[in-house]
Amino acid sequence: MIGRELMLLSGNANPQLANEISKSLGIELCDSAVTRFSDGEIRVRIRETVRGADVFVIQPTSPPVNDSLMELLVMIDALRRASARQIIAVVPYYGYSRQDRKHTGRVPISARLVANLIETAGADRILTMDLHAGQIQGFFNIPVDNLRTDWLFADHAKETIGDLTDTVIVSPDAGGTVRARMVAEQLDLPLAVLEKRRSHDGSEVQVMNVIGDVGGRRAILIDDILSSGGTLIKAARKLLEHDATEVMAYC
Repeated sequence: MIGRELMLLSGNANPQLANEISKSLGIELCDSAVTRFSDGEIRVRIRETVRGADVFVIQPTSPPVNDSLMELLVMIDALRRASARQIIAVVPYYGYSRQDRKHTGRVPISARLVANLIETAGADRILTMDLHAGQIQGFFNIPVDNLRTDWLFADHAKETIGDLTDTVIVSPDAGGTVRARMVAEQLDLPLAVLEKRRSHDGSEVQVMNVIGDVGGRRAILIDDILSSGGTLIKAARKLLEHDATEVMAYC
């Protein structure tokens, strides 16, 4: 993109993040307004030309997820129709990523649907962080940059805890093992995994067992999505039942 105009456009999902990116890059945010019509529909107005520019749309699909997602799609469409050269969707939190496969009959694969919507709207590339499931990258026919945060967690643990003797990294379930292992390897620490069981409809989670030794050790949970915190609390209680000295969590 060197030699071409670079622009930043922000939605309402996380204006603070957009402002910090703007300040860091020394590039002002595009003059725009993302508002509502009287019936609640999303209304986007871009008040300056974006013709021929490479535009980064900063809009995580964080709660309210549906509103944030719709804002993202409408902003992308507006940029495409305004002849932006390239549109890069910056979506640190990728909503609907939990539903990345059919775990039972007659359920959607919502993560794939969202990928289709973003592509159809006109995005040329997507930049996200710590996708809930790596296979979501394969749902897109455009480039996907999935940035890792394991090194941030590792650095923070070293700075805030200091002495990591008698510490173990814990994955909250089998699916998060790869993510937790990357942190464990950077800190040269052992890894434990929690065994979870979900109810048939997926609404209830029961922590069944701890695979690995946490007794007499500080346990650091590594997870990617925290909603109500209920499952995290259950995980912490199970670790304490297995004689962990204390429990910390990075999400």
